[in-house]
Amino acid sequence: MNIIASLDKVSYFYPNSQNPVLKNISLDVYQGEFLGIIGATGAGKTTLCLTLNGIVPQFYGGRFFGYVTVAGLDTLKHPVSHLAGYVGAVFEDPETQLISTSVENEIAFALENLCVDRDEIIARIPHVLQAVRLEGTENKHPQELSGGQKQRLAIAAALALQPRLLILDEPTSQLDPIGTMEVFSTVKELNKELGVTIVMVSHAAEEMAEFSERLILLSEGEVIATGKPHEIYSEIDLLERHDLRPPQVAKTFYNLKKRGLNISNIPVTLESGRNELKQLSNIANLLPKFEVKTVSHRENKSPLLSANHLTHIYEDGTEALQEISLNIYQGEYCLIIGQNGAGKSTLVKHFLNLLQPSQGTVKIGQKDTKVLSVSDLAKSIGYVAQNPDNQIFSMTVEEEVAFALNNVGYDKKQIDKKVTQTLEEMGLLEQRNDHPLSLPKGDRARIIIAAILAMEPDIIIFDEPTTGQDYKGSRAILEVSRQLHEMGKTIIVITHHLYLMPDYAERVIIMGKGTVLLDAPIREAYHKTNLLESTYLTPPQAVLLAQQLSQLKNEAYPLLTPNELAECFYHDEV
Repeated sequence: MNIIASLDKVSYFYPNSQNPVLKNISLDVYQGEFLGIIGATGAGKTTLCLTLNGIVPQFYGGRFFGYVTVAGLDTLKHPVSHLAGYVGAVFEDPETQLISTSVENEIAFALENLCVDRDEIIARIPHVLQAVRLEGTENKHPQELSGGQKQRLAIAAALALQPRLLILDEPTSQLDPIGTMEVFSTVKELNKELGVTIVMVSHAAEEMAEFSERLILLSEGEVIATGKPHEIYSEIDLLERHDLRPPQVAKTFYNLKKRGLNISNIPVTLESGRNELKQLSNIANLLPKFEVKTVSHRENKSPLLSANHLTHIYEDGTEALQEISLNIYQGEYCLIIGQNGAGKSTLVKHFLNLLQPSQGTVKIGQKDTKVLSVSDLAKSIGYVAQNPDNQIFSMTVEEEVAFALNNVGYDKKQIDKKVTQTLEEMGLLEQRNDHPLSLPKGDRARIIIAAILAMEPDIIIFDEPTTGQDYKGSRAILEVSRQLHEMGKTIIVITHHLYLMPDYAERVIIMGKGTVLLDAPIREAYHKTNLLESTYLTPPQAVLLAQQLSQLKNEAYPLLTPNELAECFYHDEV
């Protein structure tokens, strides 16, 4: 196979850093392949990508060792602008890449800067829009597009430069499941039909197993393993040692193998997992039924938070919420899910009194939120935003946690006591004098949680807490939510990452087009797969395998996780 890009003994130090972020990496990228790069946060994935278009070291500086060539060009000897004709790049947040007032202007922008002939630009625009399935959007403002469409537009803009290599760095981390599938399927089509070489960084294990042809596992700047997806993702111990989540299919059959069942090859895709499960169910022993435990927080209780016939119509006429009625009770752990635009954020903004109902009411206890002051509301309900940095503005961790307490009039002695207590509970006591932004992202989220906890609210809302986080970071934040729940707090989580939540949530509210489509215990909600798919949500692979098992054995197995699925099987000797 022809080599399109090559790294030869590459090491790199960012400016003023004593530790290399890349360590002696040698790697070939082959023309026409779909190469996936996986690894925990801080592994060096983004830096590796940036060496391929010359941004590292040309833009960042620092100390660079070794050689990188792309299409035969030495990236140290050719400017980034020249390399852009061979390498396109799409990053995590499409909002940071879209700057024009229309879709066609966005695509034309880079071409105009490279002095491409006007007639050639006009000819390329419909071609790339067709390639990413955005025909008919030429005159739309990019902000009118969905999340998946915005990312596809960013891909189109890169594709218009006619690169031979397209780099995508976490392009789906901020998208809902339908947006994620849009991007992966579009990229695969570009790879297969146009022959564009793809290098993609992603934590989306199930999609990477399905779409990539080869994987590189990075850890602490080194290549730990390389191979086909079925070779890498079947090595569960290796993945977990490096804080990576395997696809749920692979984890399920790994667990079955540990229980003594004869699993010769661990499947890593849903299709191969279904085939293996069909064969296994014919020869293995299963529990006759799965015992379901239910939890109720509603008995003889008044709701802690309620919405009654809540409707919200934005000024442009968009009806974002339609007749929403729901009650949330003390001690519940609720999950609110739905595709982008379903109304989740609008609903939560009403809980926080950031929006006023067009019709209906929102109450905390018996009080309408309209009559509650900001300080009163802060004592009842706390909010952890998707990006904790947007909520941080003090110079030390201690000051950040004390800020709201000062505003609501606590005296110094009370503030010192509360700050110390909450920092200790969040494991941040030793960092109390550090600048918040100097700490890792997971710790920054803990600072916000500590500041909220100091106000002693009954309800804490987590808005997309796992977006942009690797598996370790996601679990760390969710473990904090569990800790708060065990303290008696009512937890509300908004997320697209359904596979993470069965260990935490008890109740699921599914939203679509501004309405509540289903409000049910998590086992019931997750097994309404047709409803989930109609709202462009993807059920976890373990749920889909459990449903197949139920059909095969004509017995209900309302399972949610790889562990539960594996525990239904047993070997005669186990």
